[in-house]
Order: sequence, then structure tokens, then C-alpha cells
Amino acid sequence: MSVVPSIATESLHDIYLTSPPGCCPSKDDQRPRLIHMLSTPRAVPPTSPFAPRHLLSIADLTSTEFATLVRNASAHKKHGRSGSIQQNLVGSLTGKTVAMIFNKRSTRTRISTEGAVAQMGGHPMFLGKDDIQLGVNESSYDTSVVVSSMVSAVVARVAQHAEVADLAKHSTVPVINALCDRYHPLQAVADFQTIHETFTRKAHRLSGLGLEGLKIAWVGDANNVLFDMAIAAAKMGVDLAARQGTGAPRAGQLHQTNVPEEAVQGADLLVTDTWVSMGQEADQRRRLTDFEGFQITADLAKRGGAKSGWKFMHCLPRHPEEVSDEVFYGPRSLVFPEAENRLWAAIAVLEGLVVNRGRIEWTGP
Repeated sequence: MSVVPSIATESLHDIYLTSPPGCCPSKDDQRPRLIHMLSTPRAVPPTSPFAPRHLLSIADLTSTEFATLVRNASAHKKHGRSGSIQQNLVGSLTGKTVAMIFNKRSTRTRISTEGAVAQMGGHPMFLGKDDIQLGVNESSYDTSVVVSSMVSAVVARVAQHAEVADLAKHSTVPVINALCDRYHPLQAVADFQTIHETFTRKAHRLSGLGLEGLKIAWVGDANNVLFDMAIAAAKMGVDLAARQGTGAPRAGQLHQTNVPEEAVQGADLLVTDTWVSMGQEADQRRRLTDFEGFQITADLAKRGGAKSGWKFMHCLPRHPEEVSDEVFYGPRSLVFPEAENRLWAAIAVLEGLVVNRGRIEWTGP
């Protein structure tokens, strides 16, 4: 186990990642390892009424803004569950169209985003890969300039981060990343909303979520979901775990292991994701072999010494080799509240970036 001096000054959580050989983003580094790291927030440019505010990664938010999005999402959920919508959201997108450029198939992201726009009175316009010229007969520059001149926001689900970055670079309206190979910010908001609703036990500061001392174990692949989860935790001043390599957050303190039991020791929350993401199907057999022994089970949690009240999260779609039915469908599982929270997270993000023009402020009661 190697340790690099930490650059952090505050520690709230531990998020541990463990994964097998052959699953690193970097082809030059195939070592199995756990990386325990700290990341510093990226500077966020000032909001201008003349320039759109984009969300390509949680790194685009301050810690206060991220916590505010999570709290707003929970407030919207509370109102929605009671059969109403917050008064400030009623008709807030009336007369506005939100373009949904989706080059990758989707269940939760499409339903939650379309539902969020509709609940706010707007019109979601779905543009699949067979519907527009992007990447076929038209450049991203041309597409971005034309589409953004006709809509109030763009939600993009694409294969490569460069694609959504190019859209944002030339767009005159907010661009929201609904997934790329590197980041998944809407998932991170929903994940921390779920964590906040499950584990917060005391009144929290306006700039935080009251999750001090929580420990999260990530057992699986280092992917886009993990990267934005790690950045989100860093924005809250947390200890992070994420794999070093292309696209990963900058590292602070590092620990390495290939032992799942070591990762789950003392954990409050066990998290994983699909082992074979879209676009990796050709490599499925090798990846499944590499991940053998990494299935999250009650026995793994017991052997590793997870806390007695540990919970489980998975952003879906789930496959049986990743987590046992006992855990996935059992009382420890948070996967279905986590999935529902995608709707409330989308509403909170649209409210901050589109309705309030980039000003992310507490709008709850």
C-alpha cells in the first residue's frame, strides 16, 4: 500500500474503489488497486446574464452549489410526493423547448429528463442519433449554433466527452451533460440526494449535507459514474477514492489494493455499477473474467467488516454478476429510490441552470 501526502484540509467521507486488473482507464496501467484520494475544486467562472452556464461535470460547481442542488432536489421530491409542485416551478419552462441530443440509448436519463421538463411546463424535444445530422453530415459547431438558436437548453447524452464539450463551447444556451465516457453529473446529484436522505442524521450547514464520518466503498470499475461521485465528494471536502488514469480527478492521498474485503471494511454504503458499459461489449468476456470475485454480496460485506447497517446503491442497469439478488432486492438496497431521484435531480439542475440562468440557490420552503 502506498501513500502520497494529502492536499486536503477537511475530511468528511471515505469512498473506496477496488477493481481487478485490466479495468483501468489508462492502457498503460493495468494494476489492480484501490485509490483513496483527495481532489480540489475547480474554479467556477462568474455567472453572466450574457453567457450560458453549462454543467458538464460536478467539477463545474462549487461545494455550496452542489449541496444546494441536492437539497433542492429533495425539496422538490417532498412536494411531488404530496401531489403538488413547488409554486416557483409551476410553468417555469412554459414556452421553452429543451433539446435532448441522445446518441446513446437510455431508460432513466430519458424518462427523468423528459418528465422534469414536462412537469415544469416545457417541451422536451428528443433528438436521437437517427434524427439529426450531428456526426454524420454536420459538424458539432454547426449543430450547436443552429440548435441553440432555437431552444432554451440542450441535454446531451453522447459517447465521448469531447462531443458534449464541443456542443457547450459553441452553444448560446445551457448544455447539460446527461452522460459521456468521462462524467455523469445528473447521476451524481441523484446519488448524493439518496445518500443525504438515507444517512443525514442532524441539521446540516447551508454549505454541506451533514454527512460527516460516512464511509462509502466502491467495488467495481472506475467509470464515469465513479469519477463524478468522487468529484462531488471532493466538493464537499471529503476523502475520495477513484482510479488514477485518463479522465480521473487529480489525486491527493492514495492507497492501493486489489482486495474487495479491504475496501468494504467499516463501510456504511457499498456501491457498484455495470462492469461492461455501452461500447465495451466486444471486451465483455475478458472484463467478466477480470471482475470475478467482485460481486457484492452479504458474505463479502461480512468478511470485509462493513458496518452492521450498511446499504447498497447501483445506478442501473444491473447484471447478476455485479451484485447478488439478496442484496439488490433486499432491505439494504437503495437502488429504486436512487433511480427515482434522477427525476428530482433533473428538476433541480434545470431550475438552477435554465430557469434561474445559472444561479444555483436554495429554493425550498
